Amino acid sequence: MWNIKDVYFVSDSTAIIAEDIGRSLLCQFPDISFNEEKIPFVRSKVEAQKAITHILEQSAGLLPIVFCTIKNKEARDLMDVAEVEMMDLYGGFLHKMERTLETKALLEPCYFRKGFDLDNQTAQRVDAIHYSLEHDDGQKTGQYDDADIILVGVSRSGKTPVSIYLASHMGLKTANFPLTSDHLNEYKMPGDIVRNRKKTVGLTILPQTLHKIRERRFPNSTYAKLSTCTAELQQMEQLCMQHAIRTIQSDYRSIEELSVQVTQLLGISKKKRKRH
Repeated sequence: MWNIKDVYFVSDSTAIIAEDIGRSLLCQFPDISFNEEKIPFVRSKVEAQKAITHILEQSAGLLPIVFCTIKNKEARDLMDVAEVEMMDLYGGFLHKMERTLETKALLEPCYFRKGFDLDNQTAQRVDAIHYSLEHDDGQKTGQYDDADIILVGVSRSGKTPVSIYLASHMGLKTANFPLTSDHLNEYKMPGDIVRNRKKTVGLTILPQTLHKIRERRFPNSTYAKLSTCTAELQQMEQLCMQHAIRTIQSDYRSIEELSVQVTQLLGISKKKRKRH
């Protein structure tokens, strides 16, 4: 078994897709360390030759892995040499798509950005980011009617990073509200949230996990005590049940996973997706 492996993400565009797919595969091998490098904008045979020369000079004899999303076959073929393990992420799929659709693919780099209304999508995301920043941590609750999603939870339950991800990656205006002792002890949810409870999700977390997170930030404080965390979470769950607000457990889930689960729970992922 290899202990260390060199990995290259090579693309005729930004290499983001090659990196995302590659990393989703590499993470299944946690016992191996990977040295990663991105090589974007490889669009010609000359650039492909330069890229493979660099790879072989840097990783000669180590049989590096190359995740490739180059669409030009001649350029792509230059990357497929015996000294590397070539993972062709586009070629095989494109040929199969051509057979299935009975037509030829364009094979044009960056056509994704031309074929979709990215100006509109970018504007939507910018608006969503501004909204989420302005409505972070309980700010401007009177404007919650304009939100796509409202996240509630106790302090340090992960509301802000999920809000920002939903805004920046999905274009969803996301507000978040911290449930403090003022609300929890009185079992009272703000009216602006109750009115919008159908688009509100509560983020819950195990008391032990919350205790560790708070202890790192405020060690030996009442705020970080396990008993405090347990009591707050119990009160929060009862408050959410009282107002029929659905909840998601955030432990051991990435921000990406939580964001997708939130949209699925509210049934807005399909609603926001446009057909091109």
